[in-house]
Amino acid sequence: MRAVVCKVWGGVDDLVVEDVAAPAVGHGDVLIRARAAGINFADTLIIAGRYQTRPEPPFIPGFEVAGEVIRCGAGVTACRPGDAVIAIVDYGAFAEEVAAPESNVYRLPAGVEPAIGAAFPIAYGTTHLALTHRAGLEAGQTLLVHGAAGGVGLTAVEVGKLLGATVIATATGEEKCAIARAAGADHTIDSRAPDLRERVKALAEGRGVDVVYDPVGGALFEASVRCTAPGGRMMIVGFASGEFPQIPANILMVKNIAVIGFHWGAYRTLAPDAMRGSMEELLRWLAEGRLKPRVSRTFPLADAVAALTALKERRTTGKVVLTTG
Repeated sequence: MRAVVCKVWGGVDDLVVEDVAAPAVGHGDVLIRARAAGINFADTLIIAGRYQTRPEPPFIPGFEVAGEVIRCGAGVTACRPGDAVIAIVDYGAFAEEVAAPESNVYRLPAGVEPAIGAAFPIAYGTTHLALTHRAGLEAGQTLLVHGAAGGVGLTAVEVGKLLGATVIATATGEEKCAIARAAGADHTIDSRAPDLRERVKALAEGRGVDVVYDPVGGALFEASVRCTAPGGRMMIVGFASGEFPQIPANILMVKNIAVIGFHWGAYRTLAPDAMRGSMEELLRWLAEGRLKPRVSRTFPLADAVAALTALKERRTTGKVVLTTG
């Protein structure tokens, strides 16, 4: 089969696309004929050897895939050949065939295209579990979303509105702000605005926001500390800016603010039932048409380097997807 291979830890330009052996199918595994694979910022980290999971090269990157079941290993009960599915893996999704544990495989709702399915699990899964399980976002509260036109940020706008929150979204430039508004944001602010924290507080009736959802980090996080309401929660879900914020502990103490780190993938071990329940609710919303995943660009598998470069340079909105076959 053809696959994207990381032979040495480094940059995306070091990746190669070549023929490799198809994956083995062990007990409890499902072999999937991949039709599409979602690209995430974390892919650039695992390729560089800077992610929580550090497979030794050579390995195939990629965390999420959509396609049809080819074969089921012994002990598999919920899947059968021909089923349309999505799956999450530790790595290995950028290939024509992908093996995944049955526990990480979900049925794709009827009528949903593979590219949409591949764009779905990580971005929506991260957002839903973060906002419900960890942040406790409630109807009537105010949610501040940074990077709101990106793959994860855009899902936070959608899910926040479905949970009944007022959503304030930040993005770089009017074009990206318009994308956030189209997804349901009540208010948008250019993230480069010098008076960002004052504008956020004004939109939050002077008291500040209840929850901050931050996949960007850096200066945006630092500004957010000062426009979070007393008793608010700040969700750290990524560092797309490449900068790790310095957290002013004195302000957190005085305002009783909680800063919560969130790594969605860890919940496959920490709280697998919570993760599955979250994903099943999201898939119901998708089947009902209540979620509208945005795939801004698709690239063939052979152009994986170009796709990852576009994502890394923040030249995309929504999700970027690789397609095969």
